[in-house]
Amino acid sequence: MSSPLAIGAVSAVLRNLLDNGLIDAGAAMGGPVSVTAAAPDTIDLEAANFTPRLNLFLYHVTPNTGWSNCALPSRSAVNGERLTNAPLALDLHYLLTAYAPADFQAEILLGYAMHLLHERPVLDRAAIRRALTLGPIDTSLMPPAFQALIASDLADQAEQIKITPAAQSSDEMSKLWSAIQSKYRPSSAYQVSVVLIEGKRPAILPLPVLTRGKRIPGTERDEGVAVTPDIVPPVPTLFAARPDKEQIGARIGETVTIDGIRLAGTGHVVRLAHRLLAAPFEIAPTSVAADGTLVTFALPTTAAALSGLAAGQLSASIRFTPAGGTNPQDTNAVPLVISPEPTLPPVSVVRQGGPQPRVEATLAARPQVRPEQDATLLLDGFAASAEPRTTAAAPLVFRFPNALPAATYWARLRVDGTDSILVDRSNPVPVFDPSQQIVVP
Repeated sequence: MSSPLAIGAVSAVLRNLLDNGLIDAGAAMGGPVSVTAAAPDTIDLEAANFTPRLNLFLYHVTPNTGWSNCALPSRSAVNGERLTNAPLALDLHYLLTAYAPADFQAEILLGYAMHLLHERPVLDRAAIRRALTLGPIDTSLMPPAFQALIASDLADQAEQIKITPAAQSSDEMSKLWSAIQSKYRPSSAYQVSVVLIEGKRPAILPLPVLTRGKRIPGTERDEGVAVTPDIVPPVPTLFAARPDKEQIGARIGETVTIDGIRLAGTGHVVRLAHRLLAAPFEIAPTSVAADGTLVTFALPTTAAALSGLAAGQLSASIRFTPAGGTNPQDTNAVPLVISPEPTLPPVSVVRQGGPQPRVEATLAARPQVRPEQDATLLLDGFAASAEPRTTAAAPLVFRFPNALPAATYWARLRVDGTDSILVDRSNPVPVFDPSQQIVVP
């Protein structure tokens, strides 16, 4: 793949191709011809020493549709690690313009240039290397921008560079020259495709496959790919994580049931991952169904869980050794919402006077709210954000305006968009949980 220098390298190679091809056209032009790659509005046509010129202008860059879905996705859906460096595939659109002070010179010059590009519709790798290295010439004498293009790796990309004439209507050409804000001159448009730019950041590449299944004793072969005569996934797969009582999220101490298939085995460990956790939090399940379709576990109430877990959306996966297997495997991950649970009644709710009167509520939550998380306390329709903290163990402080009337409010603690559970769904008819109230004096 090429580097980000590839766009400039294509312009340099095309200019070199035109420059070399027009050397023999000097007699027809009545003198030397210069080939440039500048914006048309920067060309001074009134200069005293103006000579015939051929200008190559890159006026537009578009994504290449053929490579748009190549090497995707580039990141893991579980933890966001980079899997592949997806290439940036681009088509370059050039405007080839001829300038000359005498009659017919511009037309002759444009004809020579178009014929050159017609005869060289593909920039082969050898031509690209020659154009960017200049053979025995000391490249240190060249401008710094050209010296940088030598490292573009354009000649080593997967696809070759193809040059195609692009038909433009008079309306499109008129709009283009109006945008350039320059006087129109005989021109021809070209599309150059495709430039593949790839990042150099480290990616995760899997190791080669050693065997496809167990070795067959007495032979050098393996069992191959296992085939199952049904429509369910052939490997251990999780479908969903369901909190208790059909709630929107699970609270500390509550039970969670994971639905899946082919989960029978030994050594089950539920792994909960969150963007703020350096490593997944592991929980031993309380039960595993004999048919391998259900795994049940409870969110622990230990101090390690209160400080190690985080409220919000997590991903749940299971690591275990399948029945008949010898090595542990990891399943896919499914979303699991852990709802914050405020300690009610709060530590204190006071109405403060002074130059800035306000109502201040202080409380804690399970699991602990980390300083990097957004926390909001909602009292009916009133909301206040938590004051900044430095540690997760510090209490949450919310300051409401003094206009908050004295009353009893339904309380909701929202952490990273996840609300505490206010609705009790244990009965056929849902009701508000009377324990989730705060009295404002």
